[in-house]
Amino acid sequence: MPRLEVTVGVVPAVETGIRQDAVNTVRHCPALLVSAPASGQGKTSVTAALARWHTRQGRRVRVFKTGPDFLDPMMLERAASTPAYQLDLWMCGDADVRMRLFDAAGAADLILVEGVMGLFDGAPSSADLAQQLGLPVMAVIDGSAMAQTFGALACGLAAYREGLSMYGVAANRIGGAYHAQLLQESVPPSLHWLGALPYDETLALPERDLGLIAADELADIDARLDALADAWSQHAATALPPPMAFEAPATDPIPLLLKGQRIAVARDAAFCFLYQANLDLLSEAGAELRFFSPLADDALPDCDAVWLPGGYPELHLATLSRRHDLHASLRAHRDAGKPILAECGGLLFALESLADRDGDEAPMAGLLSGRAVLQSRLAALGLQSVELPEGTLRGHTFHYARAWIVAEPLAQASNPNEGPCQEAVYRTRRLTASFVHFYFPSNPLAAQRLFLP
Repeated sequence: MPRLEVTVGVVPAVETGIRQDAVNTVRHCPALLVSAPASGQGKTSVTAALARWHTRQGRRVRVFKTGPDFLDPMMLERAASTPAYQLDLWMCGDADVRMRLFDAAGAADLILVEGVMGLFDGAPSSADLAQQLGLPVMAVIDGSAMAQTFGALACGLAAYREGLSMYGVAANRIGGAYHAQLLQESVPPSLHWLGALPYDETLALPERDLGLIAADELADIDARLDALADAWSQHAATALPPPMAFEAPATDPIPLLLKGQRIAVARDAAFCFLYQANLDLLSEAGAELRFFSPLADDALPDCDAVWLPGGYPELHLATLSRRHDLHASLRAHRDAGKPILAECGGLLFALESLADRDGDEAPMAGLLSGRAVLQSRLAALGLQSVELPEGTLRGHTFHYARAWIVAEPLAQASNPNEGPCQEAVYRTRRLTASFVHFYFPSNPLAAQRLFLP
């Protein structure tokens, strides 16, 4: 597997904003990276339980998610009542990751970073992130079908890689207090026992094909999170891990190309995949963000550019197909040569038609010639890098849709892990459309240029 370059390119000198923090300033805050031996062990449930439990104790908790993800961060945001950000050594870059942790350390009593997949899975992995940043690791292990072997598995994770700081372990899906006692006693003194969650179907966070159901779609989400925190409190370790040092890296100022630009951003259950870091960057670059909901019959706001982010348009075909007024406004915006960015679900909405898994097909906005169909099998997953006329941007792809688009691609993404997923990017006038979810801070100048005429 090739070694990944994790630095981000230098932004050319242009009019810039001022970073709020001086270089080499150091802040201290307790922190944990919550990982596991594999996916499905309960990382999100435990991280959310921790976040809600500590928040209810009056502590300020800041939350992060390792790697590209939208759904887990939504749950963590709700649990901690604070925005969640992504940490990925390749997509975000080392400086971006360190600056976000440094900023969090100045406003938090505890930093929680949920890992991705198993601790050592992927490139870069959760272990790579923890080791490069010195983050102590908490391993969540599904203890439902084991007793003393729990400790052996914990020891194996701790010893697998030299230099990794394994702080402690937590158990998920325990059968009761005695079961928790057996698991705790199996852990050596060198590893802290941090807590446990019981096997209880009512505590499970509901899922669909792309992962968890979005937090905002669950009417009882706060009750669920409170129940997780209550369950966690039964076996929780009360002491925080020792504070660790976070140092501000040298970073390039954000170029201010979007002063006075009004960007209309679709945001509702159909268009909900929005990195908070992307929204922050556009605002810091001078843009005025005007949110609107296609599902709520909102008209397209008066704007200079439009962003149609990813989400679940296939779950709202009837409503979206009836928005003839919005379709016409978007086409007029495109025909006037104004910028539109359509990402993944936004791309599906921009096509002429979209069919769900049952084969029900409905007309969409018609900004780009083509159609798409949702299928039961995963169509694409992986990190992506795209060389655009505006500059190179990094991001990721994850979807179940197959599209037939009548256009020659403007560019073809590359996968840093040499995986099979290499998405095409299409352009007509100033419409840029792709299955790629871009991470704007990977190249702030290029990201801003996407929204300029």
